[in-house]
Amino acid sequence: MNAKDKLLITGASGFTGYHACEHFSKLDLDIIALTKKKNFCYKKVETIQCDLFDKGRVKDLIKHIKPNYVLHLAGQSTVGRSWEDPLDSLEVNAMGTAYLIEALRQESPACKTVIVSSALQFNPTSISTFNHPYGLSKTIQSIFSQFWATLYNMHIVIAKPSNLIGPGFSTGVCSIFAQKIVDMEKNKVKEFLEINNPNTKLDLLDVRDAVKAYETLLIKGKSGETYEVSSGQNHSLEDVINCFRSLTTVGFGIKLTKNSNSSEVVESTPLKLMRLGWNPVVSLESSLRDILKFYRHNGSPSI
Repeated sequence: MNAKDKLLITGASGFTGYHACEHFSKLDLDIIALTKKKNFCYKKVETIQCDLFDKGRVKDLIKHIKPNYVLHLAGQSTVGRSWEDPLDSLEVNAMGTAYLIEALRQESPACKTVIVSSALQFNPTSISTFNHPYGLSKTIQSIFSQFWATLYNMHIVIAKPSNLIGPGFSTGVCSIFAQKIVDMEKNKVKEFLEINNPNTKLDLLDVRDAVKAYETLLIKGKSGETYEVSSGQNHSLEDVINCFRSLTTVGFGIKLTKNSNSSEVVESTPLKLMRLGWNPVVSLESSLRDILKFYRHNGSPSI
């Protein structure tokens, strides 16, 4: 990256988007933050409101900005919501990405782009592996990105992050636990956490490490390639809860909402990314401590 290169960050008002703006604003770059939210303003960078499903608006913006780099974070990011409105997930994740990439092809073809997809993609050759509409939308997103990179010789890299955690408003399980613990500390709720299965294992990566990974991919990622962005380690929900116990003075119990002894694991390895020089540095304990600190200071998000 060179001084004053233009970096467009989509989904800038989201959990990862905020941290991306924080990180890249410290570099000597011209940052443009794109968000669907109206009246959203990020003080450190130029902020533009745009719905990526507005094909004409997207093309006009790319023509005006002509970015050197794009970090595409925008999208519908939860499995649960995809069951409720599957077409929304397909429109936002698949078609929204398609409109962005096609606009780049027409107006800024030399742009280097990182498409942030999901570890919950499926094997497109086996329908039996498709478990939810969210995964379908992300699979289509990645296939489209790879095809456009090949067919039109565009520089597009795909990132597949695991479960991102860290300070900031998030709907992830660690943030949900932290909000409830902070409420307990303030004597607002009963002293227990509800979980389905304490044996469920997740790869948990601090969002600040993830953003540094995206920077690495913008600079060194190979076009058309997919990189897993993860810690490479799985932690059970029981491990997470025990770590939270060590970080608070309140005692709390566990309420099981589903009787299950199985362990659900999604394997992810960042070795391909690490070969480019990236390594995660934020420990699970440090990340959970920062999450608690954030909610103690900011409270729970307003509905």
